[in-house]
Amino acid sequence: MIQEVKYIKLRDLVLWTENPRDPINADATDQDIVNRALDDNLSKWTLSKLAKEMGDYYDFSELPTVVMHGDKPVVYDGNRRIILGKIKYGLVTVPSGTNTHIPEFPYEIPCNVCSKKIALNNILRKHGDTGSWQPLERDIFLHKFMGEPKSSFLILDEDTSIITNNRHLNQRFVKEEIFKEDILKSLGFSFPKNRLSSVYSDEDAYTILMDISNKIETKEISTRKHRGKIIEILDPTSQRLVDQNKTNSFHPVNLNFKSSPNEKKQTHRQAERIPKIGNEIFGGKLYLRMGEVSNLYRDIVDLFKFYLNNSHKLSQTFPGIIRMSLRILCESAARDDNNKKLENYLKCYFSSAKLNLDRNIRTTLSNQNVTENSRSVTLFL
Repeated sequence: MIQEVKYIKLRDLVLWTENPRDPINADATDQDIVNRALDDNLSKWTLSKLAKEMGDYYDFSELPTVVMHGDKPVVYDGNRRIILGKIKYGLVTVPSGTNTHIPEFPYEIPCNVCSKKIALNNILRKHGDTGSWQPLERDIFLHKFMGEPKSSFLILDEDTSIITNNRHLNQRFVKEEIFKEDILKSLGFSFPKNRLSSVYSDEDAYTILMDISNKIETKEISTRKHRGKIIEILDPTSQRLVDQNKTNSFHPVNLNFKSSPNEKKQTHRQAERIPKIGNEIFGGKLYLRMGEVSNLYRDIVDLFKFYLNNSHKLSQTFPGIIRMSLRILCESAARDDNNKKLENYLKCYFSSAKLNLDRNIRTTLSNQNVTENSRSVTLFL
């Protein structure tokens, strides 16, 4: 027997505990599965919606797919419809007041009884690429039932639960454009031997992955906004961590993302100042939030590199262009800061900026009598 249509009583049909929509413990009963479907905390079952879509009567053209496990007919596809039938005929109990209008329903259901292989192939064809499954459920099904290797998306969730506990990450574009192997490797994560490894401490790995999650949840990264820009959109703290750890060796991580953000809070700690190396504009790399100021900063860095590499060919007045670009950068930052006037902006942050300078530069400023109240601050720009 490959496929055969058989009429089976609702009371005899057994709900599938390994349903990719929402798998449950293998020892679970039909009542356990119905309870889970009625709770529907993750909106995966939507029984009331299905009942409305079915109309006034059960459509016999939609056959449940059934596989015989010994003498038990297990429903591989069509579990939601069978749940409605079991509720209608009182074969399972539901809380009083449950508002589920169930259409006319036969007690004996025509079913496509087939081999497990045929059932799985049919399920994949019907649900694999139609959008009825989310990416994580599809990857679990392909690995568990179709023998395909684990995807990096699946490994990431198995080792951290970040996708399971952050539903906004279970999207196709996140899987294909963000949590894919080459992008994650550029961020300091890899998957040797089907395990998640990183170049970071567990605390720092958590910070970076949670930062990405937050950016997706707030739609700072989406199919329409900042698409393809991952490192650039991260918080300065995360950008610094990526830059400082990129030469480290990979090692297994031990992370567990909880559904409640209060269970483990993201830790932002200030990294040590990076020593100045050679002639670097701004005294070293800065880590800025994505936006106009960050874009200008990157342009100025590139302009300075161009000057260093081509100074023998450029005129002696070329540094004046860099000087002018620094003023434009400060004006842009002042606009971002509640549209402050340039002079007020420079005075406001002079002291805190000076604290981040090394001793030699602070001595130079002192020798030149540059203070927050001196005209040298604005005249320099």
